[in-house]
Amino acid sequence: MLMQSEKWILLLYELPTTKSSERVSLWRRLKKFGALSLKTSAYLLPDTPTHLERFQWLAQQIRDGDGEATLIRVSEIENLSTEAVTALFNEARAADYQELISSLNELLKQNRKRKSETFQSGLDRFRARFAELREIDFFDSPRAHDVETLLQRAANLHTRAKGSERRLSAKDYNGTTWLTRPRPEIDRVGSAWLIQKFIDAKATFVCAASASKYPKAIPFDMLDVEFTHHGEDCTFETLLKRFAIEDKGARVIGEMIHDADLEDDKFHRSECVGLQRLFIGWAKLGFTDEEILGKGFGCFEALHASIRK
Repeated sequence: MLMQSEKWILLLYELPTTKSSERVSLWRRLKKFGALSLKTSAYLLPDTPTHLERFQWLAQQIRDGDGEATLIRVSEIENLSTEAVTALFNEARAADYQELISSLNELLKQNRKRKSETFQSGLDRFRARFAELREIDFFDSPRAHDVETLLQRAANLHTRAKGSERRLSAKDYNGTTWLTRPRPEIDRVGSAWLIQKFIDAKATFVCAASASKYPKAIPFDMLDVEFTHHGEDCTFETLLKRFAIEDKGARVIGEMIHDADLEDDKFHRSECVGLQRLFIGWAKLGFTDEEILGKGFGCFEALHASIRK
C-alpha cells in the first residue's frame, strides 16, 4: 500500500566493488548528514534545499569514482507513512544520543566526589558532539532533552540550585495540573506516581514538549524548572526531598529510579531497569502518554506494595 509522504529526497547509488575506501568515505558523509538508510545503497533525507545540495554533491563524488548515482524526490514510500519514516529518523538519533548519554553518565560518575582537571575539556567535547547531533535531529527526538538535562547537571556538578533545599507543603498543591515531556520514561512516570500518591491525590497530568503550552501547569522533569534534576538527584529524588516524603518504600524506589535513569550505579539497584525498558517499548508500540502513565502507575503501586511487605 502506498502512503503519502511528499517530503523526501532519495539517493540511489552504486560503486564498483574495488572502491572500498570510497565506500567508507561515502558512508561517513551520509552518517554526518543524518541520512536514513532504507536499504543497501539507498539513503533518505527530508526535502530541503540544503539536503538536496548535499546529495547532489555526493552524487557527483560517486560518479567521479566510476559509480552511478540517482536522486529522486519522493512523494510516496511503499508501506511507510510519513509518521513511520519520521520514527525511523528519531530512532537513529536516539541511538546516537544514547551513546552520548552513556559517556556523560560515565563522566559524572568519575567526577562524583570532585572535578578532575580534565572534566571541563570532556564536558566541552560532549557539548560539541551534542551540537552536531542537533543539526541532524530533524524531528526533535525526545532523547535530545535527556542529553540537555545531563549537560546541565554536569555544568552544575557540586553546586545546588538556589531554593532547591526549601521544604514545601503538599496541601498547597491539591488538585493541580502537572506537566512533563511526552513519551514518559522511568523518572517521569515514577515522579508522576509519587506526586499522585504522596503530594497531590487529585493531580492531573499533561505531556508537552514546552511548558508554554500549559502556563498554569507545574512542570517537572523538564529543563530549567523547579522540580527536575538537582546535583546528583533525579527528579523523583528532588520531589522526595522538597516535600519531605519519609515513606521507606518511596525512598527505596527513588534509589532504583536513580540507578535506572542516571546509570551511575550509585545505589547498586537494578530493579527498575526492566521497567525502563517497558516504558520505552510501550512508546514504540504506539501507546499514548496517558496509557504509559496509567500502566506505569500500576507497576509502581505493585512495586511499592512489595517493598512495604
